[in-house]
Amino acid sequence: MNKKDVIAETEKMIKEKLNGEGSGHDWWHVLRVWKLAKRIGEEEKADTFIVQMGALLHDVADWKSNDGDLEAGGRVSREWLLEVGVDKDTTEVIVDIVNNVSFKGAGVEDKMKSIEGKAVQDADRLDAMGAMGVGRVFTYGGHKGRAMYDPEETARPAGDFEAYKAAGQTSINHFYEKLLLLKDRMNTETGRKLAEGRHKFMEEFLNEFYAEWNGEK
Repeated sequence: MNKKDVIAETEKMIKEKLNGEGSGHDWWHVLRVWKLAKRIGEEEKADTFIVQMGALLHDVADWKSNDGDLEAGGRVSREWLLEVGVDKDTTEVIVDIVNNVSFKGAGVEDKMKSIEGKAVQDADRLDAMGAMGVGRVFTYGGHKGRAMYDPEETARPAGDFEAYKAAGQTSINHFYEKLLLLKDRMNTETGRKLAEGRHKFMEEFLNEFYAEWNGEK
């Protein structure tokens, strides 16, 4: 199977697997990340096959839906990649991307090794910012039964993975736990440029939200 066919088969598999997913980690999220990752990868001179496969598989078995298992996605990805005939060395690069793409807390250092992985990680993080990020944070909050906002709850970044998993009492708090931190954690020059406008949009949204919440507007 050539690379074009491998990408097409992976697209088909992911579409079927994520059909009906309601937390904001659905096929449309994957599609947006795929497009952004390819763009970033091209600008950063990365291997676009690895970038595209990492993007397509990055949420194939997300830890949030697998009892916090950070390696579930990598295991599923490895099985699939070997099944469709991707060589072992390339498979391991893609598996590393899937295992390390997720944000795990403000105090947790990113461990992405390859430029391909950095392109995918930036694309995934960009989709958690801006208008998409605002939409997705409330989609996920509704999916988990979280309150939109509680002014009596203190919002603060989570220092480690265990604290991050336990955080997120409200959707607004998640901006401070993750979304507003992403601009400064971009890996690539392309990602940093794209993050600026999305970050500004979130700041403007929060200002408007608080003004309306407090009856000022």
